[in-house]
Amino acid sequence: MKREKSGRKIVVKFGGSSLADHERLSRAVASVAKEATKGTKIAVVVSAMGKTTDVLLSTAKNSANGKLEKRELDDILSMGERTSVRIFAAALRTNGVESRYFDPLDEDWPIITDATFSNANPLLKECEEKIKKNVLPLVEKGVVPVIAGFVGRTLDGKITTLGRGGSDTTAFILAEALQADEVILVTDADGIMSGDPKLVANPKRLSEIEVSTLVALADSGAKFIHSKALKYKPKSINVRVINHAHGDLNQVGTVITGALATELDVEIANSTPVAEITVVGRKLSENPQIVSELIEKAKEHTKMLGMSMNTNSVILYVSQEQNIEAFFKEIHNITLNNEQTIAMAVKRDVAFLKVSGVGLEETHGIIGKISETLRVNEINIYGILTITSSILLFVDWNEREKALQLIKDSLRKR
Repeated sequence: MKREKSGRKIVVKFGGSSLADHERLSRAVASVAKEATKGTKIAVVVSAMGKTTDVLLSTAKNSANGKLEKRELDDILSMGERTSVRIFAAALRTNGVESRYFDPLDEDWPIITDATFSNANPLLKECEEKIKKNVLPLVEKGVVPVIAGFVGRTLDGKITTLGRGGSDTTAFILAEALQADEVILVTDADGIMSGDPKLVANPKRLSEIEVSTLVALADSGAKFIHSKALKYKPKSINVRVINHAHGDLNQVGTVITGALATELDVEIANSTPVAEITVVGRKLSENPQIVSELIEKAKEHTKMLGMSMNTNSVILYVSQEQNIEAFFKEIHNITLNNEQTIAMAVKRDVAFLKVSGVGLEETHGIIGKISETLRVNEINIYGILTITSSILLFVDWNEREKALQLIKDSLRKR
């Protein structure tokens, strides 16, 4: 196959739906072959075809009466991807593209993990060394490596699986080590949509989304990219999500930018003190007009940092500006002028702390650990909110540094 000259280097991941039948597989192979003729240097990551993993999982569990060890199950589940790489690489060769597949039993297999079977964690240093030694030379020569996504291998040679989003994780790790220009995720959607097409009519494709925004959707249950995979997205490499139906790796799709903090940490999120305003009443949650009035007044006078609400009360957390007394008066007027509101209370000089980082939603009991640490050290929590991959805490301003260090210490003890 005649190649044009190009300095572009990409990692392309095909999800299971993109390889579900002969037609889709052929279209995927053709899209890679077409890009290769332009001189683009390509590494391919493939998932198991269609529902293969689900079939393997169901068959294995039923056949063994649910008594399989996780290590045995990983070995079985890896067969889906290990079959895909062989078929995809062979198809590329029949299309005139030099290719080589990687299997986890190969000595030069690049994705090395710990031994947490069924949800293994990549050992990034070892992965980088293997990729640069064994995958990069092929890519530079114009050979297309086809690598099984979702699958890893321990240092002592046991096959593992990476858990949810595993193939995306594989693609991101490869892209970082190969210093790729872009990662392309080929799926069954036109990109990342404004809503789930199964739940809402006419969702719109987002042209671009920041990864910290995307992880909020992932943590809320949206099936775009799992938050564990997003942890490995390289900061300087954009990710483009496209639809397999077009058979074109250059279609627009949705571009994912930025990166996430990989470790849980805590920071003082507002450099000045915070005021906590509580409005109590009757069935306030059923009266959006009152809530809207409170929020609008906050926008006029100060910076809104957070809000919590239950049936009979609304709490606003706002930056304690110089003119904060005027804001208090406005809130009091709203309280007096509505039949459903009874009274307001103010707590001043509060510090706003934010705990964030990928994996927060997977760390069991973290809120309890933080609150217990502060309790035993006699620091009161005036408010606590959870949103996406972050926990927002409000404590006394004079105890902010002590609270900050205590939380840091508790996070390190995970």
